Amino acid sequence: MDLAVLGVQNQRRRTYLWLVLLTVATAASLVLGISIGAVAVSPADVLGVIGHRLFGLADGSWSETTEAIVWDVRLPRVVLGLCVGAGLAVCGMALQAMVRNMLADPYLLGINSGASSGAAAAILFGFGAGLGEHALQGSAFLGALAASLLVYSVARTGGRVTSVRLLLAGVTVGYALYALTSFLIFASGSAEGARSVMFWLLGSLSLATWGTPLLAVVLSTLLTITVLTMLGRSVDVLALGDETSLTLGISPEKLRTGLLVLVALCIGILVSAAGSIGFVGLVVPHLARRAVGSTHSRAIPVAALMGGVLLIWADLVARTMLAPQEIPVGILTAMVGAPFLLILIHRLQAAN
Repeated sequence: MDLAVLGVQNQRRRTYLWLVLLTVATAASLVLGISIGAVAVSPADVLGVIGHRLFGLADGSWSETTEAIVWDVRLPRVVLGLCVGAGLAVCGMALQAMVRNMLADPYLLGINSGASSGAAAAILFGFGAGLGEHALQGSAFLGALAASLLVYSVARTGGRVTSVRLLLAGVTVGYALYALTSFLIFASGSAEGARSVMFWLLGSLSLATWGTPLLAVVLSTLLTITVLTMLGRSVDVLALGDETSLTLGISPEKLRTGLLVLVALCIGILVSAAGSIGFVGLVVPHLARRAVGSTHSRAIPVAALMGGVLLIWADLVARTMLAPQEIPVGILTAMVGAPFLLILIHRLQAAN
């Protein structure tokens, strides 16, 4: 048998194995993420409550309080963590291919800074009050959308959206909007409001409830994973450079613009629901590539599951380590991601 064919078959088996293992890990993480907390709930009761709510199975021996904890408090939070982690991971992988920089992450485009400015305006000055209970998430998403449009406008100033222009535009807009957020905090004169903004800026899944924001996160994450997986071969070519893309009949500008729109909308929705959670989109893509290779059609589903599992456990530690006080989950992801980034930089220097 040809060695190339054998290598492809081995790579496929490796991918299927990782997908099976990560699917099992995801299911276990979902159950344990709901079971563990200030009030412990047995895995059997967790499965029983979910089965009763989803499929109308008979009631078990659990109390109404237990059912409320499982269904109304912890399950939405765990689902949000799964989707946000998966979304950040696949967006990070797409962005690294778009700008051809392995140190890029989803927040490089400045979208999180726009969401932060919108959230700060809502918390400190009541911006978006007409959106009712969704004022915070709505304002954050509008800020993210405005930042995305600004980045695209700046990147397209020279007539073409290249990886360098996109990178520079994202960094520039990000710093400008971060300065705006800081100005809003100081201009408000509210210590409690500033504390709320800072907690949100570090990321939290505490706002998770059944409703429109969570539905938007689930749908945007599934759509992004599906589209990026289908476009895997085109993304592979884009990562090789614009000249290679043109040679193979792919317009790098059109593809990069389409990916920018998709990633920007997804990140905007994720950040509006959970705040700024860093390093997931930087660390997980590298772990996925080491596991199954750099072919995006295989690496993206693996990265999605890895990111979801990572954020579920990070959030679990965040809400139980210093209970009843909750740690912003972004602190924990940074504690994991920063050493990994140092190791990655060291390896890149050694390779050069």
